[in-house]
Parts: sequence; C-alpha cells; structure tokens
Amino acid sequence: MRRILLKLSGEALAGEKKTGFDEPTVKKTAVQVKELAKSGYEIGIVIGGGNFWRGRTSENIDRTKADQIGMLATIMNCIYVSEVFRSEGMQTAILTPFACGSFTELFSKDLAVSYFKEGRVVFFAGGTGHPYFSTDTGVVLRAIEVEADVILLAKAVDGVYDDDPRSNPNAKKYDSVTIEEVIAKNLQVVDMTASILARDNRMPMWVFGLNEENSIVNTVKGQFHGTKVTV
Repeated sequence: MRRILLKLSGEALAGEKKTGFDEPTVKKTAVQVKELAKSGYEIGIVIGGGNFWRGRTSENIDRTKADQIGMLATIMNCIYVSEVFRSEGMQTAILTPFACGSFTELFSKDLAVSYFKEGRVVFFAGGTGHPYFSTDTGVVLRAIEVEADVILLAKAVDGVYDDDPRSNPNAKKYDSVTIEEVIAKNLQVVDMTASILARDNRMPMWVFGLNEENSIVNTVKGQFHGTKVTV
C-alpha cells in the first residue's frame, strides 16, 4: 500500500461546532498526514462539504443549483485545509474538474500522478463536477482514476454498523464486511452509486473514526480499529 486516497467529512473537520472549521482538529489531521508523507506514502484527499451545505435539505432550491453550491463548499474546505497543511511544511495541490481561476488547477490523471511523485499532498475538490453525484462518488472515481491502493474513510462514526449507533446503542459493528454485503444490506458506507463503482473496480475501503487519537496514522500502520470493506 503506497498510494492512499483519504476522504474527510466536512462535519468531522468542524469538530464540536458542527459547522465551519475547527482549526485544532484540522491541525491534528495535518500532523498525521505529514507523518505519512514523510514515510513515503502518496496521499490524495477528498473533503465533503457538509460543514457548510447540504442541499438536499432544501425544498426551495433547484437540485442542480444546490449541488453546485455543495461543490463550491468542498473547494472552500480544500483551500482551507491545504493552507493548514502548508503551514505544517507540506507541499500541496488542489485539483478540480472545472476551472476556478487561479484558486485551483484543472484535474487530469497525469497531473495528479506527477504531483504524487513530487511528494505533494493532492486535494481533489469540486466532486465529479456534475450534479446528482456526491463526494462519495467523487472519492471512488478519483481513487480508481489515479490507481490508489485503498480509500480511507475518516468519519464521525468509528466504523460500519448494522444500524445507526447514535440512535441504537445495540447496533453491531463489523470488523470486516464485503462490498456486496454493503450493497445488499444498504449499510450506507458510501452512497449506492459509489458502492457499485467500488465493487465493479475492486476498490477496497477502510472506515474509521477521525476523532480517535492518531487514527489516520494508526490505520495506515496496522493499528486499525474500524471496518474494512473488502472486494
């Protein structure tokens, strides 16, 4: 395992505030990613936009426009987190599927891979660039395109459960589950489009809690306490 695509939820980066940014949380994430980068791992990052916008909760906005707002939220998140990473001494790049002036660069596989080879942390912002696709689909698509070895899903919940553990204290946590079971039982690790894309392209996903101490480094280096979604 050398090339990793890390998915961070916007809500997790917001910390206890549940909205906006919590800089101490982002700094902790930066320190962990820097440790992995120094160890030679090639790291791409996708960040959700839920700390700013969830368009599906609005009944008054056209879905296409709502999703476009969500894409912009992910770009704001990537610009912010990228700058925090740079303050920790890392080199970064932000790639989007559509032009954003001088804020980002236009995505291509060749450009992303060249930045990995330079040791940069590469942020994939703006989702797929199209409405009706979530950042779940975006992270699986980018992982397949850049030939990542694994997707790491850093969430507010520490793994995959058979029910929502926040509302059901008896929910069972899986140590390992197949992507076929995820689809059949609608376990909502990622949305259904992303699940099928991961299955068809044999892309494994590891799900863990971002807020656990040193969780990203521990996950990569074998001290894993979440759920492995196998293919």
